[in-house]
Amino acid sequence: MAKNAGGVLLPVSAEPGKGDGEAALFKGSAMTRRGAVAALSYMSCSVLLVMFNKAALSSYKFPCANVITLLQMVCSTCLLYVLRRLKIISFTNSEPSVPSDSLFFVPFRILLRTSPLSLSYLLYMLASMESVRGVNVPMYTTLRRTTVAFTMTMEYFLAKQKHTPPIIGSVALIVFGAFIAGARDLSFDARGYAIVFVANITTAVYLATINRIGKSSGLNSFGLMWCNGLVCGPAVLLLTYIQGDLKKTIEFPYLYSPGFQVVLLFSCTLAFLLNYTIFWNTILNSALTQSMCGNLKDFFTVGLGWVLFGGLPFDLVSLSLLLGHK
Repeated sequence: MAKNAGGVLLPVSAEPGKGDGEAALFKGSAMTRRGAVAALSYMSCSVLLVMFNKAALSSYKFPCANVITLLQMVCSTCLLYVLRRLKIISFTNSEPSVPSDSLFFVPFRILLRTSPLSLSYLLYMLASMESVRGVNVPMYTTLRRTTVAFTMTMEYFLAKQKHTPPIIGSVALIVFGAFIAGARDLSFDARGYAIVFVANITTAVYLATINRIGKSSGLNSFGLMWCNGLVCGPAVLLLTYIQGDLKKTIEFPYLYSPGFQVVLLFSCTLAFLLNYTIFWNTILNSALTQSMCGNLKDFFTVGLGWVLFGGLPFDLVSLSLLLGHK
C-alpha cells in the first residue's frame, strides 16, 4: 500500500505476507474480503465508465473512440506523475530504488521488464478493434464468453497456476453454453470467428501477464499503470494520427461544449480508476477472476444501458473493448 500525506493507506497490490492470514469472504472461498472489494470496485468502475463513454459516442456523436482511449491514457499518466512527484503514492511495493527526481521514477531495467505487458496490451487492443468488424454483435458477445477458458490456459503456461476441478467445470460450462448459443448463427464467417478467438487469446495473455509481471517486477498497481502508459501512449498517439482521428477531433463541433468536456473529464477519471482496479483485482485475485468479473459486469452494463439510454449500440461495444473492460 501507499501512504499519502494524511497517512491514509491506498490499496495498490497484494502485499507479501499480509494477505495470507486475511479472512476468506465466506467459508470454503479462496477469495478474501479485500479480493471481493477489488472485484466489486472493478465492476462498478467499468459499468460507470461505459455509461459516460456511451454519452460521448452516442449522445454527442463523437466519431473517434481511439482519441478517447488516448486522452484517458494521457490523463492517467499525467495524474500518476503528479501524485508520484508529490510523494502521495509509490510505484513499488518497497522503498523506491531510484531518486525522486528521476524522469521515469522506476529503473530502466524494470521498464524493459514490463515491456511484454505493454506489448500484450497493444496486441489485445488491435485484435479487439479488428474483431468487432467481422461478426455481428450478439455473436461477438457470445464468442467473447470463451475468454475465460483461454485465460485459465494462459495462467497455467505463464504462471503455472492450477485450478480445482469445480472451477474447471464451471469454465467448461460457460464455454459449452457459449457454443450452444452460437450454434444457430446463420451468418457464419470463418475469418471473423478466427479474429475474435485471436482477440480472446491476446486478452488472456494480457491478464496473465499482469499477474505474472505484477508479482515479479516489484511494482504495485500504480507502477504497472505508469510503465504501461509510458510505452503504450506514443503507440496509441501514432495510431490515431495515421487514422486521421486527431484531425476529426479538432473539427468536432461539440469539442468546446461544457457538457461534452464534463463527460470527457468523468470518462478519463473513471478510466484511471478502472485501469487501477484491473491491475489490483488481477494481482490480488487472479487473471481468471478478472476475466469472470468482466463477463459478470456485462449483465449490469446492459441493464443500466437499457434504463438510461434504451440500449447499447455497436460503437459502444467496440469502445468497451478498447478500454480493456474484458
